[in-house]
Amino acid sequence: PLSGAAKRKIRPFKVVDKGRIVTWNLCEPDDALRQRRASMIEEKKGPAGSENGAMLLERTINPSSIIPWKNDYLAKTSRLGYSFLLLLPLLLIYEIGIAMVNAGATAGVRISADVFIKKILGFVGLDGTVIFTILVLAIGAVILWRERKAGITIRPRYLGWMTVESIFYGIALGIIVATFVGQLVGFSLVPLQAPGSPGSATTTGLLLSLGAGIYEELVFRVLLVSLLFALLFFLQDRPWLRYGIAAVIGALIFSAVHYTGLYGDNLEVGSFLFRFLMGLALNGLLLLRGFGVAAAAHAFYD
Repeated sequence: PLSGAAKRKIRPFKVVDKGRIVTWNLCEPDDALRQRRASMIEEKKGPAGSENGAMLLERTINPSSIIPWKNDYLAKTSRLGYSFLLLLPLLLIYEIGIAMVNAGATAGVRISADVFIKKILGFVGLDGTVIFTILVLAIGAVILWRERKAGITIRPRYLGWMTVESIFYGIALGIIVATFVGQLVGFSLVPLQAPGSPGSATTTGLLLSLGAGIYEELVFRVLLVSLLFALLFFLQDRPWLRYGIAAVIGALIFSAVHYTGLYGDNLEVGSFLFRFLMGLALNGLLLLRGFGVAAAAHAFYD
């Protein structure tokens, strides 16, 4: 209980830091309020006025961080920590499954984006699937640690909802885009095939689907679109236009890559348009729901 004089000194205040507002209602005298406000500002800025590490990481590599979701589920599941936990089982199934399928084969099979990433890492001495997996686990652990320090808790039921959400997006986007392109140019979907691949074609196809969702989203959405977004720095005052241009260019490149190389498909208007529109839709999903949901939707669609 406070005296009448102390109650008259109680007042709420707001801490404003780069547009983010934290409101506090504290039962403390004016001096204590000022001290608490100063300490909170320093805590949010960190050493030498730097931004909170978790927020800086999100803003650097997670486009969905620019969406100010007010809903707790949408806000938390758009972050990198939830994306890591959602995709980790799919990644492990792909890596272990492909290793088993390719065991003893003279010519194994992998997703081209997977091969590309591991070749790049090989140039800096991080060669091999085991080393890559350890690197992924280490990065994921750091992300979860930073988010935990930022007060972001993991709710297991949210991961279940993300899975259902990803399945819905994968089915819905595939049907909508395929129907639109089919009406436009007479295009029809065909099943994913893995002719001549070792082991069961069905098993290999399912494993490749998981790998495509994870690795292609990482290369063509996170890395490529983020790079294009950075190159369009002269549009920094118009972030939506900036991301839109990056998304369109990224989707065009994503579609075109499917027709290059020794095992590339024959170029057809229908399949090119379908892949372009799917890439564009997945870019939008990456922006709105984050890497995890976009990659899982891609995998479930495949």
